[in-house]
Amino acid sequence: MAEKPSTRPAVSTGSEIPPAPASGPSSVPAQSTIATGATATNPSAPLVAAEHPEDDDGSDSVFSGDATSSAASVSSSILEYRTIHGRTYHSERYDTQYFTPNDDRQSESLDIVHHYLTLLLDGKLHLAPIKKDIQKVVDIGTGDGIWAIDFGDEHPSVEVIGTDLSPIQPVWVPPNVKFEIDDATQRWTWPDNTFDFVHIRFLTGAIKDWPALFREAYRCCKPGGYVESGEFAPRYYCDDGTANDETIELWNSVFEEAGKKLGHSFTVIEDNIQETGIRAAGFEDINAFAYKAPVGGWTADKKLAEVGRYSQLALENDMEGYTLFLCTTVLGWSKEEYQLFLMSMRKILRNTRNIHTYCKYKYVYGRKPGGLAAA
Repeated sequence: MAEKPSTRPAVSTGSEIPPAPASGPSSVPAQSTIATGATATNPSAPLVAAEHPEDDDGSDSVFSGDATSSAASVSSSILEYRTIHGRTYHSERYDTQYFTPNDDRQSESLDIVHHYLTLLLDGKLHLAPIKKDIQKVVDIGTGDGIWAIDFGDEHPSVEVIGTDLSPIQPVWVPPNVKFEIDDATQRWTWPDNTFDFVHIRFLTGAIKDWPALFREAYRCCKPGGYVESGEFAPRYYCDDGTANDETIELWNSVFEEAGKKLGHSFTVIEDNIQETGIRAAGFEDINAFAYKAPVGGWTADKKLAEVGRYSQLALENDMEGYTLFLCTTVLGWSKEEYQLFLMSMRKILRNTRNIHTYCKYKYVYGRKPGGLAAA
């Protein structure tokens, strides 16, 4: 267990917690493109704070399957969730060790995240230029299924499959949408060339072998079809020096240190894992889109301010869900140390007028060679 001073929980022994790095775009191989300007936020441009943030009332809180599929049947072992400090997590049948709970509170946050990600993409569910006449789509790591449901509503003639470790998706869904229980870190059991579009979103912290994941996506993607990966960096960044707080440094360190212990990367964006893995798998015509999304409505950009308010809401709704397993089970913090950490982070979230943080998001898509061009 790490040594812990009395003033606040510690993550590492005998080493200083590094400050958040200066923001800026990751290096990108020559064959891919980084979008800037209207479609994606310029990753090198600082976010500018609004002089008078909207809705500023003195408080920054936004609170006042079938048998032949690749899925396992919903057996009793799948429904035997693990319970950690009152929160439920996926069954021990899987050794994936995904770090967020699978309960209703986390599902509420997933819905909020889906909403602000859609806002970030200007109302789009994806960026890949998929054909109009596609037939079959898979959403890997679907969570509570909201992306798959929305995509199914927009494309009623397309068969949409969402996969996840836990059967937490709703029963009433569009007739063209279904959900399967599956572990994406294992070999996918669908035949080669099954899907026109493989959608992967928010698996940061869940995957040990990203190249293997993208190889499976390539194998199961039809020639001419697309894979798209949308990921985030769970660090707080700051461009104007307002976030010099040891609690923010500690938040950043939690994901770095826990990721090392789990063997699951939380630096997918920083390490350029999406583009590298998608290219190595064999996809071509690779495009990357980098975004900065504020936490709170402090920025002068109205769209990003709205994104930031929902980002803040998702954290306030279930900050525990994103950190409980990592801090207590992985890093060995005591209950008292963890509660002190949460209290300090909530104070920061309620002061976003003065503390201007943001997170990084990145979407990358690529096309499998062959087939017809996108319509």
